[in-house]
Amino acid sequence: MNGTDESSQRGTARSTAPGAVATGPSGSPLVGRGDADRTAAITRSLLGYGLVAGPVYVVVGLTQAFTRDGFAPARHDLSLLANGPLGWIQIANFVVSGLMTVAAAVGMSRALRVLGGGPGTVWGPRLVGLYGAGLVAAGVFVADPMNGFPAGTPDGPPTTLTVGGVGHLVAGGIGFLGLIAGALVLARHYAALRQSRTAWFSRITGVLFLVAFLGVASGSANPAVVLGFWVAVILAWTWLAVVSLDLYRRTPLLTPAG
Repeated sequence: MNGTDESSQRGTARSTAPGAVATGPSGSPLVGRGDADRTAAITRSLLGYGLVAGPVYVVVGLTQAFTRDGFAPARHDLSLLANGPLGWIQIANFVVSGLMTVAAAVGMSRALRVLGGGPGTVWGPRLVGLYGAGLVAAGVFVADPMNGFPAGTPDGPPTTLTVGGVGHLVAGGIGFLGLIAGALVLARHYAALRQSRTAWFSRITGVLFLVAFLGVASGSANPAVVLGFWVAVILAWTWLAVVSLDLYRRTPLLTPAG
């Protein structure tokens, strides 16, 4: 790189009509002075973590769910995988996925400022970041064994709660509420832009995750409740990826003029 936008020099930038804003290969606008923008590159890199965090969390979680002895996906919460000799895998999964979510939230905040802000654009990223911080804390504080997992654990809820168990419940609760509120708040941003599909997807994600969270928070081990929460978790990660990709594409590749 020599400090200029090589993609435009090589003919990869696109413009659909005279006077229209040129776009790069990904569809992102090319605006400003024409100098390569390090700030924009960092913002887009941070948003990229929003695309990666979900697949990492889900793949690592499901792999353990179907390979750990005694774990039943229809009966056991993912948090229980942090117990036992291989519990470090799920602990790392919580921490790494949480840090990536925080990075994505920072990218959202930076992108939305460049794009002009608007309704929900200040608190939306902050609440998503709170969800990421909750995941990190959920890895630090390990859930108490229950419902027969790990093997040898008595069936039913734990008879006593440890500091780690209480911390996990608090961290998870705060983080999940941050995600729910973040989705609902960012729905306002997309409604203001008249992007009705993304606005409704954000609302639906927030509401369904709230319902699923209340189900598992009740302590129920009913398969419908547990599997419903698994579905809600996947939906939430999908929403994060959709929002991150949208902002990635809309973030200007070059320094805004003026």
